[in-house]
Amino acid sequence: MKFKFLFVLILFASFTYAQDTKTLSLKQAVELVTQQSDEALLAAQKETTAKLEWESMKNNQYPGFKLSGQYMQLTNANISSPLNVGSGVKVSSLMIGQANANMPVFNGFKLKNSIAASKSLYDAQKWDTQHAKEELALEVVELFADLYKANEMVTLFQENLKSAHQRSTDFTAMVDNGLMARNDLLKAQLQESNVQLSLDNAIKNVNIITFRLNELLNYPKGTKINIDIDTIKREMAASELQQFDGTRSDLLALQSREIAAQKGIQIAKANYYPSLTLIGGYIAFDLKDVMTVTNAMNFGVGISYDVASIFKNKKEVQLARSKAETAQKAVKILNEKIETETLEAQENYALSRKQNQVYALGVDQANENYRIVKDKYDNSLANTNDLLEADVQQLQSKINFALSQADVALKYYQLQYATGKLIQSLTPNSK
Repeated sequence: MKFKFLFVLILFASFTYAQDTKTLSLKQAVELVTQQSDEALLAAQKETTAKLEWESMKNNQYPGFKLSGQYMQLTNANISSPLNVGSGVKVSSLMIGQANANMPVFNGFKLKNSIAASKSLYDAQKWDTQHAKEELALEVVELFADLYKANEMVTLFQENLKSAHQRSTDFTAMVDNGLMARNDLLKAQLQESNVQLSLDNAIKNVNIITFRLNELLNYPKGTKINIDIDTIKREMAASELQQFDGTRSDLLALQSREIAAQKGIQIAKANYYPSLTLIGGYIAFDLKDVMTVTNAMNFGVGISYDVASIFKNKKEVQLARSKAETAQKAVKILNEKIETETLEAQENYALSRKQNQVYALGVDQANENYRIVKDKYDNSLANTNDLLEADVQQLQSKINFALSQADVALKYYQLQYATGKLIQSLTPNSK
C-alpha cells in the first residue's frame, strides 16, 4: 500500500512538473507578450480611449436638439392682460413644452480643426501602441538571449565540473601514493571550486531571467521555460531572406502629434472670428382657463463674438505656435537619434558575425591545444600549471562561442528594432 501511494505521488509530481514547463520559440513568445501582457493591454486601452475622444469630438458637428417640459402649480395668481379675460378666473397651473435645435455653421473652422487634431492624436496613440509592442518584443528578445547564454553556461560548467572533479580525484590518489606534490592537488581543487562557483552563479542567472520572463508573459511563478533554439535559428534564417518595410513607430507617433500641434494654431486663431449658428424651435404652453398656445415655431440665426479675444487671444496663438515648434524640434531630434541607433546596430551586427567566426575557430584551437598539453602532461613533458591553464582556455573558448551564438541573433533583432521592423521580422505573417 505504501509502495502504491509513493508511486502515485511520484506520478503526480511528474505531471505537475510537466505542467510547469513551457517550450517556446521566439516568435511564440513575442506573439504572447504583444497580445496578452499587461503592458500591451494597457497600450491597447489607451488607443481605445483616444479613438473614443476623437469620435466624441466628431459628434459636435451634428445639430443639437433638446426637449424640455414644465408643469407648475400656481396659487393665488393675479391675471392682468389686455386680452378680454373674464373676471373671477382662477389660474391654478401652467404647462410649457419646448423643442430647440441648433446647428453650428461657422466658428472660424475651430470645430473642423479640433476634429482633425483629435484624429491626429488618435493616430499618435495607435503608433504609441505599436511602439509599445516593439519594445516588449525587444525585451523578450533580450531576455531570450540572456536565458540562452545562462543555460549554456550551466551546461558548460556542469561538464567542466565533472572533469575537474575527476581530475581532483585522480590527483588525490597520486598524492596518496607519493606520485605528486600536494601543491598540484591544491591547484586542481581550487580550480574545481572556481568552476562550482561559476556554476552556482549561472544557475542563479537562469532563475532570475526565468522569473522576469514569467512576469512578462503572465505565466505562473515557477514555470520553467525551455527555449526552442532550433526553431529560433530557422525563423531567423527565414527572416534574413525577406525584405521588410519599416519606419519607427515612435517617430510616426511624434509626427502625428506635430500635426495635432499645427492644428492647435488654427484652433487658437479661430477665436478671432465670430460664431454663427442656425437655430430653430417649437413652443407650446397652456395657462389654464386663460391661454393656450400651440404650433409656435421659431427659426433664425444666432451670432456671437467675444470682443475681448482681439486682445486676449494673442497669447493663446503664441502658446499654440510654441507647442508646434517644440513638436517639430522633437521630431528632428528623434530622426537624428534613429539614424545614430541604426548605424550602431548595423555595425554591432556585422561585428557579432565576425566575432562568431573567430570564436568558432578558437574552440577548435583550444581543443587541439588541450589535447597536445594533455599528451605532454601524460608523458611528463608539461606540468600541472600547463594542464590547468589549457583546460581553462578550452572552457573559455566554449563560453565565448556560446555567447557569440546568442549575440548574433540579439544584434540582428536589435537592428530590426532600430529600423522599425522587429515585429515584422519575428511574425512576418501578422498584420
